[in-house]
Amino acid sequence: MGKFIVVHPVGENMDMEGMTPVAKAIKAASTVDAYWSRSTYLQEEGKLYCSWDAKDADAIREVAAKVAACPPIEGIYAVTAVVRGEDYRS
Repeated sequence: MGKFIVVHPVGENMDMEGMTPVAKAIKAASTVDAYWSRSTYLQEEGKLYCSWDAKDADAIREVAAKVAACPPIEGIYAVTAVVRGEDYRS
């Protein structure tokens, strides 16, 4: 299972109230092959960055296709390394 970042252009006016039903639908549509774990919204960029555990990008696309309100996908990128601050704590 790989880790992926999915980028969604959502605009600078996204609010949590509006995204809650979408998030619930994505979570419900997740499968053993593609599982959404978290998202980060950068208002100044108008983009939502979503972290997924998945077998491949197509498995993520399949989940997204099941959710009519899923924001458009700008790109899906395989994560090649994760660096955590905790790994370097003295």
